Amino acid sequence: MSDDLLVLDATAERLAYTFGGVPPIAKVRPGQVLQVQTEDCFGGAVLSVDDLPSRVCRFPNLNPVTGPIHVEGAEPGDTLAVHIVSITPRRDHGFSATFPGFGALTGTPSTATLQPWLEERVWRYDIDRSTRTVRFTARRSDHVVDLPLEPMIGTIGVAPAAGEARLTIVPDRHGGNLDTPHVRAGNTLYLPVNVDGALLALGDGHARQGEGECCGVAVETAMTTVLIVDVIKAVATATPRIESDSELFSVGVARPLEDAYRSGCHDLVGWIGELTGMDALDSYQLLSQAGTAPIGNVVDANYTIAAGIAKRYVPGGTPYEGVHSRLAERGREYR
Repeated sequence: MSDDLLVLDATAERLAYTFGGVPPIAKVRPGQVLQVQTEDCFGGAVLSVDDLPSRVCRFPNLNPVTGPIHVEGAEPGDTLAVHIVSITPRRDHGFSATFPGFGALTGTPSTATLQPWLEERVWRYDIDRSTRTVRFTARRSDHVVDLPLEPMIGTIGVAPAAGEARLTIVPDRHGGNLDTPHVRAGNTLYLPVNVDGALLALGDGHARQGEGECCGVAVETAMTTVLIVDVIKAVATATPRIESDSELFSVGVARPLEDAYRSGCHDLVGWIGELTGMDALDSYQLLSQAGTAPIGNVVDANYTIAAGIAKRYVPGGTPYEGVHSRLAERGREYR
């Protein structure tokens, strides 16, 4: 293994609660490998099912991210490529919860109803890395089921433009709380660079999450993430994009949900056209017949949908001149 590895632990002074408005904690070169520890969305304060988040957590200090990290040479108008080599739980358990006034199936402050808010309740999930399972145990019955361990990064992004500071719980074009399971090991995330150095930060690791994150809380746990960053000069990216070995995704972020869908598909139509040389309507037609649209979340301040298409349907150009393949090859020595 190369010694070109920067290790960042999740100490309190390295945690932030906004994208933007925070000075960098470290500086890295394009192509450098980082090993980043992150805390769970509760900041490690939930230790048992008796620890109700409303009692042990204090808003707005929720959803901490490690960072930000200054990437040398990144300037507005560039694209930051973040290849995720591995995501490993740091604990043998995670927690989920229901919150009063939060989630897809309850009244919220922005969707006011006269029904009572849901009970606040916490679930503990045992994580077994040897069997790669996450155990759901019901709180009011004896039902137990093992689910696949599928680690992902819930929150990752860069500083927004125009000097804005955005809470880490809010997703938008800068990234943030995207909550899409496609931000996982083996994939490359592309983010717009809005300020010098990009100011990358990440946190909110999920041992697993269903599409939509229906109750608003995944299986939350602390993670160790190995990633490689690179800068694609003078190439702008309007909204977060994801590339895997076999698929392309444009992440639409908006409310209502249909506008998140439209945003993701709109960007993906343009991306397909760039790669194939097709015009907008041909690209639109292809996406209509071959596209996918897994929902990230329907609970945050903005919703997210990852509009996708298999690479085999998009022959021709290579996305970002092969950055994903190059970073994936480099990342193999760190697995």
